[in-house]
Amino acid sequence: MKNIIALAHVSLLVADTARSLDFYQGLLGLELDQARPTMDFPGAWLIAGAAQIHLLELPQLLPRADLPEHGGRDRHFALNVLDLDQITTALAAKGIGYTLSRSGRRALFCRDPDGNAVELVEVGHK
Repeated sequence: MKNIIALAHVSLLVADTARSLDFYQGLLGLELDQARPTMDFPGAWLIAGAAQIHLLELPQLLPRADLPEHGGRDRHFALNVLDLDQITTALAAKGIGYTLSRSGRRALFCRDPDGNAVELVEVGHK
């Protein structure tokens, strides 16, 4: 029986909502979802296509020291993008490192300010 039909949202732990919004909203271009209810803790909801990203601000986060350099070898989520070159330009402008997908696809892995791994996969390459 097919019961699960779509991913609704992904929750990410962040130390500073404003700093994370600079990455997800400012750099990646995701929009805030104003329709989501206000919670009793800091955070934000972002629209990611048909799904959402829920930023949860918590004072204590997991340590970042032991994270693998390549985000594809870590817990991560993936976003489809139309133009990977636009993303690499934006990451370089902000001094954010990334690694290319080792699968040969037009994709890369980077980390948000809190070390959460993000995969960006180009769909419909020119």
